[in-house]
Amino acid sequence: MNKKAVYSEEQKQLARYGKALSNPVRVYILELLSKQSCCYSGDLSEVLPIAKSTLSQHLKELKDAGLIQGEIELPKVRYCINKKDWEIAKKLFGEFFK
Repeated sequence: MNKKAVYSEEQKQLARYGKALSNPVRVYILELLSKQSCCYSGDLSEVLPIAKSTLSQHLKELKDAGLIQGEIELPKVRYCINKKDWEIAKKLFGEFFK
């Protein structure tokens, strides 16, 4: 039985962003990165009082949602807001909360 999709792509994307924002640590990371004029280069575990493995999980959620991007240049990892998806998220949330 073929059912027509009930949810739009925009609704699915909004839910991915919402899931990524569902933890205060991830909200903090996004706020920190959004205030940077360029990528944050360094160890975020020095800023956040959480285990590196926990931080890694949070960064993975944000990357999977497309809200951040990271480059590994050992020994450092650079994290940036994904500006394209950041703008899409702002637009989708703005329309949702009208």
